[in-house]
Amino acid sequence: MRYKITFSYSGAPYCGWQIQDNAPTVQGEVERALSVLLGHQVSVTGAGRTDTGVNALHYPAHFDTELPIEATYLLYKLNAIVGKGIVFHSIEQCSENFHARFDAVRRTYNYFVNKKKDPFIENFSYRYPYELDIEKMNSAAARLVGEKDFSAFEKTGTSNSTSVCKVFSAKWECYVPSYLSAAGLAPQDRQDYLVFEISANRFLRNMVRAIAGTLLDIGRGKRPPEWISEVIESKNRCSAGQSVPGRALFLTKVEY
Repeated sequence: MRYKITFSYSGAPYCGWQIQDNAPTVQGEVERALSVLLGHQVSVTGAGRTDTGVNALHYPAHFDTELPIEATYLLYKLNAIVGKGIVFHSIEQCSENFHARFDAVRRTYNYFVNKKKDPFIENFSYRYPYELDIEKMNSAAARLVGEKDFSAFEKTGTSNSTSVCKVFSAKWECYVPSYLSAAGLAPQDRQDYLVFEISANRFLRNMVRAIAGTLLDIGRGKRPPEWISEVIESKNRCSAGQSVPGRALFLTKVEY
């Protein structure tokens, strides 16, 4: 029987999603918890890999077992023994043909930036204390949309069969953190807090962080918006901007 599980995790305690021999990973911790409770080795397939420090909300995965499962009880026990930074939301039996990774048709990431010092979000946002032109950043982001070769934003040394991805949307927006909104407060500058959202059918390793860093260079005035088209055409990682830190990146949605 195949089961679909959803859980959220903070990437801070882990060296990415994919299991490794000598480092803590999200996949390794989820497999450990399920194996302990089910009494046999469980292999978990996730919706995709996330890098070290990257976070995920309602991340879908699947596993197989011949044992009958009482979902409510198993969910309770999993949350009791799983390592820090991970919380399980649901477990449900699914089709034997369901595949958490290959059946996904759209994935969405969000990257958070704060321009002013803020101790309440520093663990999940990237402080970037410079004036930014959001219109120019969005003009450049619009040039990402479509089916293109994104080699220029891919970590070197990977062995993907193709670097072509289809980007559905990419946009920067201002937002007010929930704790400020709940207190009836608002930032003095409405551009103090920014979030970049990008959706695509697939993503390359380090792709979103490299794109965000490139767009921030444009917003800061280092390059014009048209530059990003030149970067894409170059297919050279050295042509793009630096990757931004992983702690501010969230995989927020996977659609099937």
